[in-house]
Amino acid sequence: MEYRPLGRSGLMVSVFSFGAMTFGDGSGTYATVGDTRGADAERQIGLCLDAGVNLFDTADVYTGGQSEELLGAILRPRRQEVLIASKCLGRMGPGVNDLGAGRKHIVEACEASLKRLGTDYIDLYQIHNQDLLVPVDETLRALDDLVKAGKVRYIGSSNHAGWTKMRALATADRLGLTRYVSQQIRYSLLDRASENELLPLGVHEGVGAMIWGPLASGYLSGKFRKGGDLSDTRIGAGAQGAFSQDSEHSRRVLSAVEDIAVTRGVTLSQVALNWLARRPGVATIIIGARRTEQLEDNLGAAAWSLNDAEMEHLDKASATPPTYPYDMHRFFTGERNPGLPLQPALPAG
Repeated sequence: MEYRPLGRSGLMVSVFSFGAMTFGDGSGTYATVGDTRGADAERQIGLCLDAGVNLFDTADVYTGGQSEELLGAILRPRRQEVLIASKCLGRMGPGVNDLGAGRKHIVEACEASLKRLGTDYIDLYQIHNQDLLVPVDETLRALDDLVKAGKVRYIGSSNHAGWTKMRALATADRLGLTRYVSQQIRYSLLDRASENELLPLGVHEGVGAMIWGPLASGYLSGKFRKGGDLSDTRIGAGAQGAFSQDSEHSRRVLSAVEDIAVTRGVTLSQVALNWLARRPGVATIIIGARRTEQLEDNLGAAAWSLNDAEMEHLDKASATPPTYPYDMHRFFTGERNPGLPLQPALPAG
């Protein structure tokens, strides 16, 4: 397993991390994602630890807090060896202040997460989405206080726009507050929109990207094809937006992935994950699973790396025309707006 610094921080994270969204009884907002618990949950965590995974991501809204409870209980005997990341912002109660990025909710949500996780600190605490109703300095001061109190070690954001992320970084710098070191963002061969703003921002501002949705709701596993078994994919579970994945462009990308998978003797999922591992700004790729066998396959991506020619093949197949103003940057002032360099390839495993 390779380890990388999380943004401009001293925290080293495994290039593949585990997302515990599937942990729980399958109820609540994320009911269709999964219902992993008991021995299955313990087995999956054990596989990750054996593979060298050191970062485990969850959120208070995942199965109404059950994900945090299950993850915390399993990791408790090895708490000092692992990093736990959680998130707040989503609704956790009926009250008008039981959601959002205001001080009251952040502090109360953090206390509740600490209790569910059974720990006295959270390694990485993230704002789960942007909240334009709360002043950015209020959010950052609340997070800074949690860091100073020792309840949180590092802070990050998830699903923020480029301008709100940059505003938060600038505000933290101006006020001398704790700075975001990470951004959890959606990114895959089928969804490269983060390359416009978020990934360049991360590289230039020292914010590490934590990738979610790396297999595009399971589409890049190849199981979406006619006759495939979709039972262990988010597409099969009916996740929001999953059925819009299939298109002529998507099938072209999948064909390029399969070209490499066949040549290498690996699965399509491993090819898609390895493409992400070499993209600039990526610190860690969050993988989850509805089945243990699926997780074992995904973790196998840590044993090898794509070469430059394979990266170019996938880049070309997945490229889409740039939108404004990025088309102007590329076509008219490309020499003044160079692309970001790829991550170096890992030695052959």
